[in-house]
Amino acid sequence: MSQSRAMIRVSEVTKRYQRGGETLTVLDSLNLEMDEGRFYALMGPSGSGKTTLLNLIGGLDQADSGELDVAGENLAELSGAGLAHWRAANVGFVFQGFNLIPVLSAYENVELPLKLTPLSRAERRKHAEFALELVGLKDRMHHRPKQLSGGQEQRVAIARAVATDPKLILADEPTGDLDRKSADQVLELLGRLNREFKKTILMVTHDPHAAAAAQSIVHLDKGQLGRIEHNQPAQAVR
Repeated sequence: MSQSRAMIRVSEVTKRYQRGGETLTVLDSLNLEMDEGRFYALMGPSGSGKTTLLNLIGGLDQADSGELDVAGENLAELSGAGLAHWRAANVGFVFQGFNLIPVLSAYENVELPLKLTPLSRAERRKHAEFALELVGLKDRMHHRPKQLSGGQEQRVAIARAVATDPKLILADEPTGDLDRKSADQVLELLGRLNREFKKTILMVTHDPHAAAAAQSIVHLDKGQLGRIEHNQPAQAVR
């Protein structure tokens, strides 16, 4: 796999929101390119546009102007249904609040996105069990979220994100609600997904310790690209 191939290309992207009678420009003619197969951390002060950019890249929101090419698609050219299909096939999401369904078991939570695919029940089970084994929780597959620790819940959320074998994992403050030990386990897991399974990962974080697990750190400032730092390879971070 060539490291020079762009997974994400952001070209002159602007995003504004109306708040009261005021127009807020959250992203201002942003240009950014991120390579396939790398682990990126996205940092910046509050209000710099980090989560907005993540939502645009994941097809959860639309830019006011500019172009977003992600995983080989110009997102502006996709219809609503086409965008939903593209997301299901290409993107796995991990959120700070886990977003697990409380009445479902770990297995059922991981299986949920697979129900949107043409896979048979037996194939769904194989994918879900493999994803739970990957995050070290196959023995907890029948537990509901309230029976798991916060770190375990986030690992289930990561299993759900990777069960469909997406090209891109988007993580919004995935360690924000975790203690340091659980956070380190999640960061090691994300690093492993990048190293062994060649997943492209973009992680929003405010925590320099978490950002150190990434290969590159992209800094946003007032909706524009500040600077990009390159770390040692992710496997060197422990």
